[in-house]
Amino acid sequence: MSSGNWTRRDFLNTSAGSAAAFALGNSTLLAQPPSPLRGRFLTHISVVRVNQIEVTPTRNIGLDESPLNSPAHIQARRDAFARGCPKGRMTWAISWLALLDQRKEYQQARRLLASFHAQYGDEITFIPGGYFAPMYNTREQTRRTIHDALGMVSKMVGGGYRPQSLIAGFMDAENQRHLANDEGIHVCQGQIWSQHGIDNGDGDGGICYPYYPSREHYLKPAQGPADFIDCVCLDGWTCDFLSARRQGFEGGFNSRMGVGPIETVQDLGLAVGRREMMDTTAIHMDAGYKLNGFGWVTAIWETSLGHDADLTYWLQTTLDRWPDTQVIPEGEFGLEWRKHTPSNAGLNYRFDEKGTGAPGSEKNLEIEWFMNREFRLALLHDWEKNTPRMAIDFTRYDLKAQEPQGLQREWSLMNVLNQKGTRPQDKPTRLHDLPAEDQRIIFTRYPQLKA
Repeated sequence: MSSGNWTRRDFLNTSAGSAAAFALGNSTLLAQPPSPLRGRFLTHISVVRVNQIEVTPTRNIGLDESPLNSPAHIQARRDAFARGCPKGRMTWAISWLALLDQRKEYQQARRLLASFHAQYGDEITFIPGGYFAPMYNTREQTRRTIHDALGMVSKMVGGGYRPQSLIAGFMDAENQRHLANDEGIHVCQGQIWSQHGIDNGDGDGGICYPYYPSREHYLKPAQGPADFIDCVCLDGWTCDFLSARRQGFEGGFNSRMGVGPIETVQDLGLAVGRREMMDTTAIHMDAGYKLNGFGWVTAIWETSLGHDADLTYWLQTTLDRWPDTQVIPEGEFGLEWRKHTPSNAGLNYRFDEKGTGAPGSEKNLEIEWFMNREFRLALLHDWEKNTPRMAIDFTRYDLKAQEPQGLQREWSLMNVLNQKGTRPQDKPTRLHDLPAEDQRIIFTRYPQLKA
């Protein structure tokens, strides 16, 4: 079986937030530019569904999971979250079938979710396409489904409620534009960073921290006003950068390993799995926080898969180690970033990880990521042997990009060099061996890499 047919389960068996200019008489004064986002943030999303992957409103792939999405399971998930972070707030994403199911259990489940918003301030929103709407639905079908479902969510919660985000797995650029312009929602969990060769969709090539997508491609940061979409695009799962460089389950390793429980605890065992969850969290809360001014970890956990005790552990341990961490809903985090960041012009994300020692995260390796509006670059080397740093990914965002026009699983953005190594040109390369123009772009942005 090719890795493209595996699933995670198989393997285990410019607007309100923008800086504005304003006029007084004949003189124009510039408003004070917003300060950069600061702090540590954690967002947790739980999914309530009927079938395992509801790829369209009328088509399902996978198992009937309705017994595992009962009100008792939903309450147990919320209780586990509260034990880990009593004052925290989370996001719930409900599927199309779970919104419509008239069985008593699902009527109770919907009332329960509405009560979580009233009692705790949780965000309740919609998940279209079982993470894979662009792979199975036309853009127009997706747009209509989102519009209708958001109306059902508002009615379910009541009181004029409107979610601040959409949880989508993958979401095309045009529907992120519709989400902002037509639905008034400016945050979309719209990409699964580095996913390739797992589940039902491929999407490598983007930035793992917030950005505004280009109208050309959902993984391309907008280059300026002409292609700007005022919708903050967010990753869905924080992964170990070393494991994430792999294609699918290449070498017997899980490329999605990070803070998700089925790739860690369920696969590696309790002790090793939980340690990997925390080591991945530390990449962002320690070094990442110092490099970027803020740290952010996130994960979507399906209610049907359990692991409630692991959620409690992750939250408790994170807050014990970094007590200033804000545990807030997805939409609130995205809007907070948007308030501080009017465009992609100032993006300059840096990440530096030495292997955690978990399977697929080699202790002797160090990976550095550089992500900005113009490109993303990954350098890999053996820090124990002090080997030269080799570029394993160089994705240029200044080049023209285009999304698929039909229905297909491949939605990646790959051009110069890609970390997954799926194409003949994707070979580790010294920076000084890259074409002269690529070197110019890299060294202009990061002159320290020229040495």
